[in-house]
Amino acid sequence: MTQEPIYTTNQQAEVPKNILLRFFAKIISYIFHPLFIPTYFFIYLMQYFPYEFAGITGWQLKMRFFGVFWLTVFFPAFAVFLLWRLKFSESIFLRTQKERIVPYIITMFFYWWMYYLSRNFTDQPQALKFFFMGVFIASVIGLIANSFFKISMHALGVGGFAAAVLLTSFYYEVANGIPVSIALLIAGLVCTARLVVSNHTVKEIYTGLFAGILAQVIAYIAIS
Repeated sequence: MTQEPIYTTNQQAEVPKNILLRFFAKIISYIFHPLFIPTYFFIYLMQYFPYEFAGITGWQLKMRFFGVFWLTVFFPAFAVFLLWRLKFSESIFLRTQKERIVPYIITMFFYWWMYYLSRNFTDQPQALKFFFMGVFIASVIGLIANSFFKISMHALGVGGFAAAVLLTSFYYEVANGIPVSIALLIAGLVCTARLVVSNHTVKEIYTGLFAGILAQVIAYIAIS
């Protein structure tokens, strides 16, 4: 006859708290997955800098938005799914450094292609040029760092997003205090969530955050 584990009142209260905390941490991790960051940034530009899209129709703008989602979310995610189904990776969540090598290379290709397109389109925000160059640089840094430790992709993404929102305010010389504050809050929430639900170390989180910021700064200086 097995004996049921005995919990104190404090332990009983702690169990549901931990479960709830991990649940919300997972939700935050899914919502702000690195692949969604370019789409979120494009939405930010549509909302706060609509005059930058003045040369195109509403339908064309929707197609541009769809193109960003298609090339930076769907295709990279589908490639990861194929790698998993073809047994090149053990998990679709890319939990090991080895499993992340090919996805890094795939996203590098798509980010470079988006930068190339943004550089040649004159009827969309100039900020997209340094943003997509920044995410390309971040993916290169991530691939190199992945050879030594499992740098956090989520931290790379939100670090770059927060930096891009701030740098966009500098570029257009506007005071966007609310978007900048929200971007910083998101960065803090996501990094905390990854510490809760992933096996990342503090070093891997902070390195990813710093690398994402640095990549956007380098791209901003190079483009502007």
